[in-house]
Amino acid sequence: MSSPNYSRVATVFGALVLAQAAHSTEETVERLWESFPPAHFVAGLISDDLARNFAFLNVCLVAFGVWCYFWPVRRQWPVATPILWLWIVVETINGIVHPLWSILQGGYTPGVVTALFLAPLAIYLATLALRRKASSAADCEI
Repeated sequence: MSSPNYSRVATVFGALVLAQAAHSTEETVERLWESFPPAHFVAGLISDDLARNFAFLNVCLVAFGVWCYFWPVRRQWPVATPILWLWIVVETINGIVHPLWSILQGGYTPGVVTALFLAPLAIYLATLALRRKASSAADCEI
């Protein structure tokens, strides 16, 4: 049975995936691969059509997040914890790098608006996950 704290973890994870969907949309519409060298490199791995590659990779990322939410996370599979921490790390980095890139560029860069939601959500998810772990460890004490 799911605890209220785990339900909150799943809900915040779902919000993080939705924030990533918005972020992926902003990056794609505003053509991040044209101004951010790592995005250009990744988009070029598949073919010469950078726009289509970038959109495809972002759709795959969001689809993976949706799958993670509906199956491992909501069903509390054993792999859910490492998946949550992978997303926490990636989205915290994403939420920090975008504003730094904008500062270095001296203005707006594609993805920065929605990136402002990624790190706070990821950090909040981390605190919930850590509280849940501490709570379950306390339940095991004699």
